[in-house]
Amino acid sequence: MHAVRGYFRFAHIDGTIPADPAVYARLPKVHRDESRTQGLDRLELIRFLQVAPTITVHHGALAYLLGINALRASEAAAVRIEDYADLLRGHRVLHLIGKGNKPATMPLTVPVLRVLEACRGERTAGPLVLRPDSGRPIDRRDIYRMVQRIAKTARNPRRIGPHSLRTPPSATRWMRGVPLRNAQILARHADPRTTAHYDRARGNLDRHGVHFLTAYVAGV
Repeated sequence: MHAVRGYFRFAHIDGTIPADPAVYARLPKVHRDESRTQGLDRLELIRFLQVAPTITVHHGALAYLLGINALRASEAAAVRIEDYADLLRGHRVLHLIGKGNKPATMPLTVPVLRVLEACRGERTAGPLVLRPDSGRPIDRRDIYRMVQRIAKTARNPRRIGPHSLRTPPSATRWMRGVPLRNAQILARHADPRTTAHYDRARGNLDRHGVHFLTAYVAGV
């Protein structure tokens, strides 16, 4: 239906047809309760982060940027050494340009900063994560290959990609009780419904709202 509507829309724009006959065509609604992206569970993520620095310091920095700070592949590839030189309210921070050219500032925890400094070495400027074999800046394809190598070394049985590393911060926060707003800020989702899309435990009846409401009115 998207193809049909697009075909007639552009035909109308180009003047091939006098009117768009599909302008009022309704699209079927597709209901998907949660993301199908294959993410890592807590133990798999820990193993992924432990193994990555043993391959190269560049694999380690990439793994932490993706797995802890939830960067997208393009964002991780664009990180420069100068981007995390600032201190803000006592925090070492990373400045980046995210999806839709939106600037973002993220704090760097000690474990993340440690692997970034190991990756930086004696360099003071330029792209942070480099190709281990050539020393050239990485791109999205390099990131995919590096993630695959880390996953293989960590003996992860599932096939994962860079976006799989963005799933654990959004999914595991539900088990830790982190407010939705905080998880949304971490993942930098414009809409909280996108963050909720990654909740893998929405069917857990132990967390159903009726329990909280019952506890709230128990003294009435």
